[in-house]
Amino acid sequence: MPQAIYPGSFDPITNGHMDIIRRASTICDEVIVAISNNPSKKALFTIEERLAFVKELTKDIPNVTVESFNTLLVEYVASRNVKVIIRGLRALTDFEMEFQMALINKKLKKDIETVFMVTCTDYSYLSSSIIKEIASFGGDISALVSPIVNEALMKKIGSGGE
Repeated sequence: MPQAIYPGSFDPITNGHMDIIRRASTICDEVIVAISNNPSKKALFTIEERLAFVKELTKDIPNVTVESFNTLLVEYVASRNVKVIIRGLRALTDFEMEFQMALINKKLKKDIETVFMVTCTDYSYLSSSIIKEIASFGGDISALVSPIVNEALMKKIGSGGE
């Protein structure tokens, strides 16, 4: 498979996200991890922090690059001359939302395809929102995120966030 874009907010990036990135990198010539910079959404981590995390965590995967975008996803994908969007699926509820997004993306840009990757069962329950909630109550998230994300999250949560 040629280039593909794996988009998301990655606020923060989890071990589940990393699983999809690693697996996608084995079937794609290049994977562009595209971090959404949507100012209308209240992110815990800045776009710069999220870019730094993902770049650090993917630095040993030679065919992965990391960028941010602040447009419609299909516009960004088209601007990069890429034809494939990778999306991870955890559960049936993910499928319903992702299916709808894939259909609207197809309506907007007919030549862009969405490829769904089913998450590893080890991470099927994992989301960035759940990570932040567990951390906010002092729970141990060290098995769910990388050490750098865990440390940064503990500092943010411990200091009351930004």
